[in-house]
Amino acid sequence: MPLVKTGALKLTENGFYPLTGQRVGLITNHTARVGKSHLINLIANAPNVELVTLFGPEHGIHGSVDDAVPIADSFDEEIGVPIYSLYGQHLKPLPETLSKLDVLVFDIQDIGARFYTYISTMGLAMQAASKANLPFIILDRPNPLGGMRVSGYVLEPSHASFEGQYPIPIQHGLTIGELALMIKGEKFLRGLEQLELEVITMDHWQRDLLWPDTGLDWVKTSSNIPTFEIALIYPGACFFEATAASEGRGTHTPFKLIGAPWANGQSLADTLNARNLPGIRFESATFTPRPIKGMDSNPKLEGQTLSGIQHIITDAQTFLPVDTGIHVIHAFYRQSKHEHIHPFVDREAWMTRLAGTSRFLDLLHDGASPSDIIASWQDEIAFFQQKRAPYLLY
Repeated sequence: MPLVKTGALKLTENGFYPLTGQRVGLITNHTARVGKSHLINLIANAPNVELVTLFGPEHGIHGSVDDAVPIADSFDEEIGVPIYSLYGQHLKPLPETLSKLDVLVFDIQDIGARFYTYISTMGLAMQAASKANLPFIILDRPNPLGGMRVSGYVLEPSHASFEGQYPIPIQHGLTIGELALMIKGEKFLRGLEQLELEVITMDHWQRDLLWPDTGLDWVKTSSNIPTFEIALIYPGACFFEATAASEGRGTHTPFKLIGAPWANGQSLADTLNARNLPGIRFESATFTPRPIKGMDSNPKLEGQTLSGIQHIITDAQTFLPVDTGIHVIHAFYRQSKHEHIHPFVDREAWMTRLAGTSRFLDLLHDGASPSDIIASWQDEIAFFQQKRAPYLLY
């Protein structure tokens, strides 16, 4: 199969034609690669385009800042333009930062999970562009998890936050371009009716492709998503952020490792392997979270020896990230009760934000089986599939 051509590559190959003569604001980070080059440098060196302003999301333009750490505005000395943070004092571009622009361009690699803040940044920037009467151009990139599988609760509006802003499932199966069209078309955010929105689509991407099928190099999307395999596990393993167990931060394989001081890793691995979950097996693991520069400076359960499990992907195509996450958290929850650990879910508000509903916690506490929990979101998934259909570009 041919190498997938991203929207950024097509823009470059076309000599930045849609941006000719325009003063450009670019919302981007380190993932906006075009071959061995970065889009920032390519636009800055284009003779027919004026790069005026950069905007950076969570983790910063260079992707080097820890999760949830606010970022200040700065200045790019090499290019000679200001960098305005969209993850600090302000979460969307201010009117004064847009006043000298003709167009806003967005190019950031997403990973296909609802609770990844880059897509919240995109939506809020769309609002700002609409209010400023600026066109908004999205350079589309692959959904690393593919475009076929959709899973998890659809976010209830009362639980919306910057970490989960839209009524979409945990694994949504959309590219950023498709999601932007849906945000506007379904009025997920206010004030977008007049937005001039353009998506520069990819070539050769198909909905059944996972990241390794694209022929593109993986760029660490954020501090704790260093590989595609971890991106694949993340939509289910992220639930552990809200628990008394470690989600593996403070190791070089976060989310792939899950553990706790009281856990019996071999018992957990045996329990989960007995369920014959597709595309995955589990091994017992022992690990000790430590601060790691550029990943996590203050990991949960730092310095403690933890027992738990390691995810071993055997078939990425059949692996079900969210469903598997439900099985894993259920197994840990059952073992925590046996070990008299209370509360296991020690950040209930965060768990509700991640799940997008309080129903997950209610079912877990009521003793529901993993299959019962997974069954509880199937009707809303079917409805979402119908709603998203008009916005699919591939």
